[in-house]
Amino acid sequence: MSEEKFKKIISHAKEYGFIFQSSEIYDGLSAVYDYGQNGVLLKNNIKEYWWKSMTQFNENIVGIDSAIFSHPTTWKASGHLDAFNDPLIDNKDSKKRYRADNLIEDFIQKIEKKLSKLIEKNRKRFGESFDEETFLSTNDRAKKYKAEINDLKSNLNKALNEENLDLLKEIIISKNISCPVSGTTYWTDVKQFNLMFNTKVGASAESATELFLRPETAQGIFLNYLNVQKTGRMKIPFGIAQIGKAFRNEIIARQFIFRMREFEQMEMQFFVKPGTQKKWYEQWKKNRMEWHLSIGINKNNYRFHDHDKLAHYADAACDIEFNFPFGFKELEGIHSRTDFDLANHEKFSSKQIKYFDPEDESKYIPYVVETSIGLDRMFLAVFSNSLCFESLEDGSQRTVLKIPKILAPNQCAILPLVKKDGLADFAKELKNQLKVKFKLIYDEKDAIGRRYRRQDALGTPFCITVDHQTLDDKTITIRDRDSMKQKRIKVDELENFLFKSFEISNWLK
Repeated sequence: MSEEKFKKIISHAKEYGFIFQSSEIYDGLSAVYDYGQNGVLLKNNIKEYWWKSMTQFNENIVGIDSAIFSHPTTWKASGHLDAFNDPLIDNKDSKKRYRADNLIEDFIQKIEKKLSKLIEKNRKRFGESFDEETFLSTNDRAKKYKAEINDLKSNLNKALNEENLDLLKEIIISKNISCPVSGTTYWTDVKQFNLMFNTKVGASAESATELFLRPETAQGIFLNYLNVQKTGRMKIPFGIAQIGKAFRNEIIARQFIFRMREFEQMEMQFFVKPGTQKKWYEQWKKNRMEWHLSIGINKNNYRFHDHDKLAHYADAACDIEFNFPFGFKELEGIHSRTDFDLANHEKFSSKQIKYFDPEDESKYIPYVVETSIGLDRMFLAVFSNSLCFESLEDGSQRTVLKIPKILAPNQCAILPLVKKDGLADFAKELKNQLKVKFKLIYDEKDAIGRRYRRQDALGTPFCITVDHQTLDDKTITIRDRDSMKQKRIKVDELENFLFKSFEISNWLK
């Protein structure tokens, strides 16, 4: 997808009330966004779809809502105070700051695009006889690109795993990677930069305690593990789910709402018996991919990516990557966190949190398998994939937001054909009957065709038109957003039609 298309996505999000720059009247705040009247509906629908799939469709998963602030020792125990760093590098000409690993990853992506173009060019040239594997092993340019990609990835992983900041700079210099703003390669040394925001709480500066805005929601779950296990009489294996805000002082936040300083996570920590974590890790990889595919987005937009560098708490980790407008990037992480977090909280708090297993009368600290998805990234994935620009048979164009129907901000629009002849009165009465059970919008301004286009651009799945025939035989027209096909049904059948279309169990089969 081109940069031009991405600009259209950002423009559409603002024009139709989905996302606004925060504090825009004061020229905005970098990497902070507000969700508008339609954006908040889509965002809440994504939350609800995830929440129900976790807590309503799984008998052994419950939810909590933990505080943004927690005792400062939390972050010492979790390792965030010592290890939650990104490698920072400055360009001396532009005075811009970057993540060194991101500069290298972007450079690798450029080479991968060159390789992809070369492959597609030869695929078209040779047709069905083209064999990609043979081509990659025999074509000199392809071999060169492949070798350069592998070499870069290997050195990058080595530098990150060993926290070798000199090697990161060496890669940037040796590949002549330039600043996107100044175009020069006049770089500073690479430094570590802790991503946590800190603040103070207390009546005076002398007695104030230093606190941190949580960089992840997971620790709130771990701190409450024992409370939930005891009060809920939970037996292992069981999970705790949470949706909440997290905060990271990103070196450079970019790509619209993909990387922000204030964001929302949907996380589930699944507590298992030690030794079974690999089985549950594979099971949750399967479950989470099925959840993503359930909303109907093409499966070619998703892929698994195993981590080359494991976090300090993990023995296995992978990402579900999505094909965003700027390429495949992380959408959701699935991690086998071992017992690192619970064991450290037991150590630092001096509180006993071991689990007594009645099956074999053993005591142990549970291992944890985590699924963590960025709500804002999920919003961007759905929104960017749904925005289409179609040429119609009559030569006109339409902009349509083909959001999966279960997630659409409004489920239907009630439209009287004209405002007179009693049609508006009938339509308003119908709206009042349906609004208790469905999210809907009423619109009587402009010609009916223009109103259809407006609802297409908002992503409304169904337009329900009240016309003169409605008054005679109590039937209405339902127009489908994606196909634009229309059919007449009886008014008293409408509620059942909408229930079937938006029943979550029909999607989460």
